[in-house]
Amino acid sequence: MGTDALARARRVRLLTCDVDGVLTDGRIYVDDHGHEMKAFSALDGVGLHLLARAGIAVAWITGSAAPAVMHRARRLGVVHVIVDASDKLTAWNGLRHKLSFAPDVCAHMGDDLPDVPVFEACGFAVTVPHAPATVRERAHHVTARDGGSGAVRELAELILAAQGLPFAGVPPRAA
Repeated sequence: MGTDALARARRVRLLTCDVDGVLTDGRIYVDDHGHEMKAFSALDGVGLHLLARAGIAVAWITGSAAPAVMHRARRLGVVHVIVDASDKLTAWNGLRHKLSFAPDVCAHMGDDLPDVPVFEACGFAVTVPHAPATVRERAHHVTARDGGSGAVRELAELILAAQGLPFAGVPPRAA
């Protein structure tokens, strides 16, 4: 990882995440009654808790309107959730204004074209390995782990380490 990514991670005060393809593997399961199901990683849940405990705001911005998104957010205590967002940049700008964050202290993690306008506006754009090349090329950092497999946890640890903050009570390593 480059020094640019570390410098960007050091400034993060707000992390917004897409859901499908970031907090999940991007697959959408639909049962015979039309209900959507999604699989979330427990590792990512812990990572989001670590960020919140460190005072970093966490929010989700997704094009999905599936009830599973809100159920998981409630379970994790994520209070800032924007669903059915057809224009993620407008949603992101509204949220960061509401929370009083400048763009340069905001990170966004997404995996597809609707996330690119937010990538271009935020201070730290992060994606996952399975993202299309056009998305990866616009990110400041690509995680080693894939969406739904601990990518958000990886990013959380990167942000906390860059800021010199311990995770889960574990002190940071000496330099």
